[in-house]
Amino acid sequence: MGVPAGETQVALRGRSQELAALERVLATARAGSSAVLVLRGEAGIGKTALLDYAASRAVGFRTAGVAGTESEMELPFAGLHQLCGPMLGRLDELPGPQRDALSVAFGLREGDVPNRFLVGLAVLSLLAGAAEDQPLACLLDDAQWLDDESLQVLAFVARRLMAEPVALIFALRDPDDDRELAGLPELIVEGLSEPDARALLASAVRVPLDPLVRDRIVAEAHGNPMALLQVTHALTPAELAGGFGLPGRRSVASCIETAFHRQFRSLPQESRRLLLTAAAEPTGDVDLLWRAADLQEIPADAAASAEAAGLVEFGTRVRFHHPLVRSAV
Repeated sequence: MGVPAGETQVALRGRSQELAALERVLATARAGSSAVLVLRGEAGIGKTALLDYAASRAVGFRTAGVAGTESEMELPFAGLHQLCGPMLGRLDELPGPQRDALSVAFGLREGDVPNRFLVGLAVLSLLAGAAEDQPLACLLDDAQWLDDESLQVLAFVARRLMAEPVALIFALRDPDDDRELAGLPELIVEGLSEPDARALLASAVRVPLDPLVRDRIVAEAHGNPMALLQVTHALTPAELAGGFGLPGRRSVASCIETAFHRQFRSLPQESRRLLLTAAAEPTGDVDLLWRAADLQEIPADAAASAEAAGLVEFGTRVRFHHPLVRSAV
């Protein structure tokens, strides 16, 4: 999720209110009660960085993460499987109807389309069981891209968690029509203040920056941290030195994606091929990626340039530093 190592503290400049809210959610779960929070905001506003912060502060927790992916929106229960997959060792502990419904939903056995109520109860039982030994933090990024079935079940679970030490934190772009998560505790993540935006921009620029250019960048970014951090990649040194103007009809997400695409295009050919392969594989399975890379005769050292550019990490899983990196690639 989100921000490259070493940039997290910079990216969280001016977020004291949001960090305090996350700390309260984790403290509530740590004390033995459930807590839910929905983070809403535009692309690049810092929601992923806030989830990264929550993960770093969840000391003593078991953490489970989900990142919604556009390519899986039409696959029923895909997001739910991503969340619950590591917990399926407890499947046999569930009551029979719940176990059967979840098994069918995840393709572990044949059967009719499962009853979503039973699937919801099964996931509720599964999370409660996983939290018996230690608190559980479920971090759900880009929830607007989860399949409908998964989002409906997770909203059901969020409204029924009570005395379980579970923290459930959603992050999503604010959609026009969002019924599933309506009514849950939420926090709108807004743009940075002008002083914080100026300071963040100054930390990102490595070339001369004309004061008028700086003022226009700050004004047109509307406090969006990702836009401010990526603007040096989207604009040429000449544009930064003077004569700058973002096309007025381009969205912030489009500008950020353009910046990521320029970084991608600047990589060596083998690194670009490796990133393209990684972007096409939505689960982040690093073993599968390297098998695919081997079939294409992509050398292992192709990963170094992509990681050095701050676009991706190849660890136990493939982790793009922002969902817009994947779509740009």
